[in-house]
Amino acid sequence: MKFITALLTVLVLSVTNSLTAQNKTITATVVNVTSNDGKVGFALYNKATFMKKPLQAKNAKIIEGKSTVTFENLSDGEYAIICYHDKNDNNRMDFESNGMPKEDYGTSNNVMSFGPPQFNDAKFLLTTKNISLDIRF
Repeated sequence: MKFITALLTVLVLSVTNSLTAQNKTITATVVNVTSNDGKVGFALYNKATFMKKPLQAKNAKIIEGKSTVTFENLSDGEYAIICYHDKNDNNRMDFESNGMPKEDYGTSNNVMSFGPPQFNDAKFLLTTKNISLDIRF
């Protein structure tokens, strides 16, 4: 009987730890959108998916120059966020013929360089608690 009780305790703790490990959030806010036109698109990546297929993607309205989303049900790990101001509401980032972006964009850690964003510049660590990030275009 003691063995069954101990086994059930271990199983309950294991399931509880598994659920809490998958229950973290990342809240991202773009704090300096230049207009309230359109929306802001946000994409959450890990290293393997960076600039390919996001783990989660969301859009948010712009209110008084700010736009916020929350990515939910996340486990511990390294992540990066890329976001852009979809001014014309066409659900994609627009580019000039020379490849330069027509719309503002930003990344977690606010590192802006010439060329496309890099995971190592934008990455951050999600561990024991939820995270809130401010991103600037």
